[in-house]
Amino acid sequence: MAAKLSITDIDAQIEKLRERRKTLIVKSAERFARAATKAGLAEMEIADEEIDRIFAEIALRFRKTHSKEASGKAHSPRGQPDSSAGAASEVSHDG
Repeated sequence: MAAKLSITDIDAQIEKLRERRKTLIVKSAERFARAATKAGLAEMEIADEEIDRIFAEIALRFRKTHSKEASGKAHSPRGQPDSSAGAASEVSHDG
């Protein structure tokens, strides 16, 4: 049987989880900032609303890819989107 935890113990665990959550958020933000900088987006004058819209589109694209994979449907090679919106402006990096 599990030992009974005191309120102090629970509060300490909550605080540790909050710190862990904060660390994960910072690492995630740093990861996306590195990607944006590497892609040259950090130097561009893009409105916050436009950035939000673009990231929402990216998230939707990856959610669709993951749902297709989970249902057993094939997905396009190297994670490239199908002929949905925005695909025409993509550049091939195959050389």
